[in-house]
Parts: sequence; structure tokens; C-alpha cells
Amino acid sequence: MKTLSPLQQERLKYQPKLPKCLANGINSLELEEGQATESVRDQEAIKQLFEKTYGKPIVTFKSTSNKKESPVKNVGVILSGGQAPGGHNVIAGLFDALKQANPENKLYGFLGGPSGIIDGKYQEITKDFIDAYRNTGGFDIIGSGRTKLETEEQFQKSLEVCKKLNITAVVIIGGDDSNTNAALLAEWFVKNNAGIQVIGCPKTIDGDLKNEQIEVSFGFDTATKTYAELIGNIQRDANSAKKYWHFIKIMGRSASHVALEAGLQTQPNIVLISEEVEEKKMSLEQIVTSMCDIITKRAEMGKNFGIVIVPEGLIEFIPEMKTMIASLNDLTHELEKDDDYQNSANEKKFEIITSKLDSDNAKVFSSLPALIKAQLLMDRDPHGNVQVSRIETEKLLIEMIRTRLNEMKAQGKYTGKFSDQAHFFGYEGRCAFPSNFDADYCYSLGFNAFALINFGLTGYLSSVRNLTKPAAEWIAGGVPLTMMMNMEKRHGEMKAVIQKALVKLDGPVFKELEANREDWAMNDRYLFPGAIQYFGPTEVCDLTSVTLQLEHK
Repeated sequence: MKTLSPLQQERLKYQPKLPKCLANGINSLELEEGQATESVRDQEAIKQLFEKTYGKPIVTFKSTSNKKESPVKNVGVILSGGQAPGGHNVIAGLFDALKQANPENKLYGFLGGPSGIIDGKYQEITKDFIDAYRNTGGFDIIGSGRTKLETEEQFQKSLEVCKKLNITAVVIIGGDDSNTNAALLAEWFVKNNAGIQVIGCPKTIDGDLKNEQIEVSFGFDTATKTYAELIGNIQRDANSAKKYWHFIKIMGRSASHVALEAGLQTQPNIVLISEEVEEKKMSLEQIVTSMCDIITKRAEMGKNFGIVIVPEGLIEFIPEMKTMIASLNDLTHELEKDDDYQNSANEKKFEIITSKLDSDNAKVFSSLPALIKAQLLMDRDPHGNVQVSRIETEKLLIEMIRTRLNEMKAQGKYTGKFSDQAHFFGYEGRCAFPSNFDADYCYSLGFNAFALINFGLTGYLSSVRNLTKPAAEWIAGGVPLTMMMNMEKRHGEMKAVIQKALVKLDGPVFKELEANREDWAMNDRYLFPGAIQYFGPTEVCDLTSVTLQLEHK
């Protein structure tokens, strides 16, 4: 028998809270429909691609005294994409709801992500099985994967597997790409009269899957609190030793919500926001100059230390870097069959690349430290592109800042000492024990997903909102997946995808950072959040993210 830590044992006993309407019973619900919806953009193109599932209304659940009978249903569930704290509780909520509706219902977990439904690899989820995973982090209950569900062959195989298990509904737990796949699968099932519903659940620690109905994606709360604890620890160390500048890269490639939230929780000296860099068309040189200005001013105050938060995807938002990387992607495709290039050492590769890039891009490439050049030429992703997430942007900034400060020192413009430490916080937060908020929210999302199934809906995303209130006051319902979609260019083709929610520079969350930047830069207003609290007063244990609090003031 597996040995459990005391915390594991206690967390298994935690009973997540539900919105009042769901807590009153899965068979005691009534459905209220709103107005017909439209996609966020490109309405005609999206309508054409999703003619069977487009334009559905937002739905909300209410309690009723009329108890309904629930026929037997078999449901399949898929964990898709990167891990996020709380995924196990989505499955637990789904399991409890379907068993409450009818004890004869069965839940099958497809193994290894979407490939499980294609290849017919599954595990029946029983009470004893799920009870060992309640309120725990990770996706290890059935595993995850990144296979896309988008081809006729995949849909056909998925249908065959579902028919074999008598599955009439599939729940896909994932981010924007995974739920785009859910929308495609839902449309295909309806078009082919398969009799199988598809419901999505909003997952991603990046926080970029949200709108008015989806106030936050699950996992964001736990991950940012985990990162904030680590940043707070480093700030305490920096304020004690007073000799290091700590550059902390933090997860979030396509949006800076995680960096922004962690910054608001800890109040470091510098927080870079990718969307701001892009909006202001800031060059790498301008970013370095502004950071050197703060470092210099702090040195004049006798403070040769500080904390910098860098979003993982920053490099792609810097205009000249974005252009250079795009050219590099095209060029390295051409050089794949060039034996002279492939067999060369890095220095020779750098020369070949520089000679083949146009003058502007060659200048940018040449300005980079050798370490970063080498990372830009590493193995490509499955689409043949630079793996931007593997580029150590924090080290790029350190090298460029050190070079600039040495130049300034030689000119008598800088008299401080610059010692650095680099960190990357990513995987540390993806499988953490979910906070009480994420434990409750995820359980509610799963429970609610079965409510959507029970009412015969398909092509919907499970929605639980009003999240700054106590859980009993949360509002449960669903939002059509097509409502969140637009057309974007992917690998040379225009495709329907769920639109990513980026940091709004005119929104209250960024404005809070903007209002405090100068003060935090110089005056060390460091906050120390400490570890996530699971037991104790509600105002500590059930605290929502600063982002949610500011967005729903």
C-alpha cells in the first residue's frame, strides 16, 4: 500500500464546496436559456464551420423542487494538454454527479490524453479508484497528452470506441486548443448523428482562457500562489543578503497573466509584461535601458540587489525578436538538408545564419549572447519552429544588462556592483496540491459538466462564475464553445480557434501594477505570501487571486 504524507491523508478527506443549486442535487435542477450567441469575431466564417452547433444560448442552472429521473448514461473523460492543479477534482465532481444522478452510470477515463479515445485505451473510474485522488495535484489519475482531435479518421475512431463502451457523452478537460478540439468533435458528432455529447472544462495555469462567463481557468489560482511563495522566499533572501539581482522567468508563453498576478502578490522591483512590450513596440535595447536605469538608481541608494519577474513568452513579443525568429524559422527549414551547416560547430552555424539573414535580422541575431544563439538553433518543435519556451530569456537579459553596466562603469556612470541569479518557475506550479479555491472550483466544474450532459447539451464549456463570493453563491451554467472562437493563421492556414485572452493594458489588474511600479522599484515593498493554507480562517484559506478581486470589484 502506498505511504501517504499527513497532508495527503488530510486532503483526501476534504469535501469541496458547491454552488447552492448544484449542492441541492443533480436531479433537482432547471435550465434557463439566455439569448442566442455569436463568436467573438469572424462570425460568418465560424458559423459556416460550425453550422450545427453555432449560435446556441448561454445557459444557467437554478434549483427546482421537481425531481427528475435520470436515465443511465456512460461518460468518457479526457485530460488534455499541460497539467494544472485541480484536474483530479474535475473528474471527482463529474463522477459524484453522475453517480448521484443514477448509480448505474459509468465513467471511463481515456488514458494519455486525446490519443486514448482514438486508440481505445481507457480505465473505468470507480469509487475506490477516484477516492485515492481527491483534492490532489497532477494529472496522473489517467495521464494527459497533446494529440489534436481534428481529422476525419480520428473522429471516426473516437466514435467506434465510444460505441463499444456505450458512451453517450465525452468531457474534455483542457485549455484553448483542447477546447477548440472539443468544439470540432461536438460538431462532427452532431453532423454524423452519433448521439454523443461533448462538454469542455476550462483548464490552464496561464489564465488566458477566460471571458465574462469563464472568469478564470482552473489551476491559475494554485500555480500563481505557488510561484508567489517562491518569489517571496527569494525576496526575503535578497533583502537579507543585499547582494544579488534575481531574474525570475515565470510560466506563461502567450499571455502574462501569471507574471502579473505573481507580481501583485509579491511586489517585486521590476515586472515585465509581454503585452505592454508589444503595445509600446519596445526594442530589446529599450527594455535593457529601462532596467539598467532602475538598477543604477538603486545602486546610488546603496541597494545592489533586486527582484525581476520575466514572463516566459517575452521574447516573442519584442518586435525585432519576433521578426528575426520568423525569418530564422524559414531559414532553418532550408538548412535542414545542408550537410555543411548540419555538421558545423555552433560558431560556424552562427556565421552561416548571419550571412543568410537580411541585414536587420542579421544585426539582431549578432547582438545576442552565444548561449541564446545556440538555444535559437536547438531542435525545433513538431511544426519546425523555434521552441521559444526553452530560450533562457532571463539569462539573455542578465548578459545584456551586465554588458551595458560594464560600459557605463567605464564611462563613470555606474559605480555599483551587479551580481545575478537566474531562476525559472514553471513545473513547480503545475501539479501542486490545489488551493481550497481550485479544489472547490474544479469539483464544481466537473459536477456542473454532468448537469450540462443531463440536459442534453453539446458543444458547451462548463461555466462557474461569481467566484469572488462564497462558493454557495457561485453561478453554474454553460457557455457555447463557438462563442469564444475566431479565425487565426496556424501553420499557413486560417483555422477556427478559441481566442486567447491576453492581459488588458486598460484593465484594472495591469493598472494596479502600473500605479505602483515606481514605488516598488525603489522602496522594497516586498510581500511574503508564504505557503498555500488549507486549514484555518476563510479569509486566508479561501482567498481568491488578486486578478479576480480586481476584475470583479
